[in-house]
Amino acid sequence: MSKKWYNYFISVDRESVSSQQTDEPGRQTSPGSSQNAAQTIAEIAASVQATPSFTKPVADPTSFEQIYQAAEVRVPSHGFTIFKIADMLKSEHIRSLPVEIKRSSVLLALDAAGVKLEEIIEDAVRRDRALDTFELVQQRALDQLEAAKAEENKKLQQEADRVLNELRAKIQANNDEVARERERIETWRLQKQQEERRIAEAVAPFASENPISTGPAVTPGKPDAAPGH
Repeated sequence: MSKKWYNYFISVDRESVSSQQTDEPGRQTSPGSSQNAAQTIAEIAASVQATPSFTKPVADPTSFEQIYQAAEVRVPSHGFTIFKIADMLKSEHIRSLPVEIKRSSVLLALDAAGVKLEEIIEDAVRRDRALDTFELVQQRALDQLEAAKAEENKKLQQEADRVLNELRAKIQANNDEVARERERIETWRLQKQQEERRIAEAVAPFASENPISTGPAVTPGKPDAAPGH
């Protein structure tokens, strides 16, 4: 996405044209000045290296100063950077003044310091491209991390599914074993009752109270219910 950070300078020229303001007494700003300013700024931006080279890692990504240093964006010897211009524009002395006066004040200060506006624009372009490049670096690192973790998660999910299927199979096998044993005991219990009835029938002629049980066995140690309960 194109960064129009230089719109401040162009918009000032356009305001000057639309209002027919004069930079000096007796001289009007020409209608083509905004086009010339835009063209000049575009040419300056084109002259700056498109992709900055990062010569060292950035230890703290939240530190923009470290990003600028890693991209070799240095503060010039005269000390004027785009940030100093930003501070000047916010100064209590001119921040409430019309924008064209702000512009003139900044240009006068630059002229007094022997600094060209082109140097300030170049500084802004370099910082902007350093930030854009570092953003792409971080995004590329994120994409690589996301792809690696997605592959790792896929393998972990496959392993989890395999282990889960094994555990489910073991659970089912345990339940099947218990069900088979329960069915075997129930079948045996029916056979047992038949056997007990055969014994009880044989004992019946000789006992007034048949001592043979023909129902389910009572668990040893379980107390019998008290009479009347």
